[in-house]
Amino acid sequence: MTAVAAPGSRLGLDLRSPWPWLTLAALALLVVFLLMPLGNVLLGSFGRGAGRSGWALVASDPKYLQAVFNTVLLGAVVTLFALLIGVPLAWFTARFDFPGKGIVAVLPLVTLVVPEVIAAQTWLMMVGNNGLVTRALAERDIALPSFYGWTGLVTVLTFTYYTYVYIGTLAAIRGFDVQLEEAAQSLGTSPAASRWKVLLPVVLPAIAASALLVFTLVVGNFAVAMVLSNKVPLLSVLTYQATVSEVGSDPTLQSTLATLSVAIVMLALWAQRRVVARGRREVVQGRGAQPQRLAGGRGALLGGAAGLVVAVSLLPVASIVVGAFTAARGPVMRWGEWTTAHLERVFTRAIDPLLNTLAYAAIATAIGITLAVLISYLVVKKRNALTPWLDYLTALPLALSGTVIGIGLLMSFNTGWLPLTGTGAIIVLAYVVRRLPFGTRNASSTLYNIPDSIEEASISLGVPPVRTFFRVVLPLMAPAIVAAAVLTWTTTVAELSASIIVYSGDRETMPIRIFRLIDSGLMAQASAYGLLLIAVIVVPIAVATKVFRIDLFASRS
Repeated sequence: MTAVAAPGSRLGLDLRSPWPWLTLAALALLVVFLLMPLGNVLLGSFGRGAGRSGWALVASDPKYLQAVFNTVLLGAVVTLFALLIGVPLAWFTARFDFPGKGIVAVLPLVTLVVPEVIAAQTWLMMVGNNGLVTRALAERDIALPSFYGWTGLVTVLTFTYYTYVYIGTLAAIRGFDVQLEEAAQSLGTSPAASRWKVLLPVVLPAIAASALLVFTLVVGNFAVAMVLSNKVPLLSVLTYQATVSEVGSDPTLQSTLATLSVAIVMLALWAQRRVVARGRREVVQGRGAQPQRLAGGRGALLGGAAGLVVAVSLLPVASIVVGAFTAARGPVMRWGEWTTAHLERVFTRAIDPLLNTLAYAAIATAIGITLAVLISYLVVKKRNALTPWLDYLTALPLALSGTVIGIGLLMSFNTGWLPLTGTGAIIVLAYVVRRLPFGTRNASSTLYNIPDSIEEASISLGVPPVRTFFRVVLPLMAPAIVAAAVLTWTTTVAELSASIIVYSGDRETMPIRIFRLIDSGLMAQASAYGLLLIAVIVVPIAVATKVFRIDLFASRS
């Protein structure tokens, strides 16, 4: 007699086990809350607005074509400058010892916890039209050019994002086996040529991946673009304006502009993979290079140059502290006069943004980490025919801007079977979707190091698979789960681009309130919220690193 295979077995699924059903459930959630909103955005671009299709409308207006060009150009320029700062800084930090190296090596990571809206705000406080530096130089008859437009955009975005290049390149250089470089030099190759021919091809994938990440972040950037773009049309700004226009939003136009930003990122990803694939090298990690000690004038010069870069990038942190305690009358800040009135006002008369931020971020972090742990476990430990799709979908938000995600959620859940518009639930949903990749990547990092034999031994002793997961696997994942939770929390509380699209009424979060205060020119009040926002971000990081001794910024698989 010939046995007939069940449909599930043809797909490599054991339907008697709970894991395939959990895989299907996770896929269904991602399809409904991620793939469907993205599909609605893409399909919406082919609708008709103002009597024409969205693409025809965009193609006929030079403003939108200029916005596409400006967005790509801004992404390319900022990526170039981020590479010019991040790669040399990583090289010097990895290969040399110089005065102040410990501070230079660690402090760039602080920029990761400064929300972009605060970075834009604090730069304006220093070199804006009424900034501290601007006023000081004006008293000496020195006029600074306007910081709005290209100057501000390139400056702020470069010093905001170069850290991503620095971290990726530093990890690659430290993991490079210096014996390969020494072998090349023993054959008569000069040190410079050996680095060019041996080291560079190995670390190039890490540099290219970091460059793509920076480009993606710039294309999808909303906070800095809205605050500083002025008369420079950018896709993220025009997309937001099409969504919240006072004369009525244009769904077709907003969908078309959002689709364009996705297309730009996809093309960049394709180009990056083509470039890296041509010269890809794989090297087993070996002995790293011993840092060369630099002393005297050369060491001081190198340490001073690196320290200057770090100091400039930390300007937002210092400025936000000063601004929060500086007296102000309306938009005019009275530098040198100190007050606690701005912080008092937050806690006594305008505390709702703080409470909303804490509540929404806490709920989103709990839901997001639960999903991330489940999905990472399924992808790493319970692989089947469906888990690759699960892996692809969880990585998809990395290629989407918050504006695109927000628009997709609004289009999908405005009415119908699940109306979420106008509720706090849609803000939480935007947070979960946007930050899910952070949790899955961190949770997966530990699972690769947990032997399957441990789980198999528990099951062989009669403990059911699900109970084994909770009693054996989950405790071993605890450090990675804490790290994922902290990183998810820190990025969620600073989220602006998606939440400002979906929020309504009295559901403001701190980033939204800061953005609105900056738009009104009330920098001192914005600084008070900014200081609290940084505190909300930094405290969990300090607890995780000092109490639980978890390295949140380690390179993860």
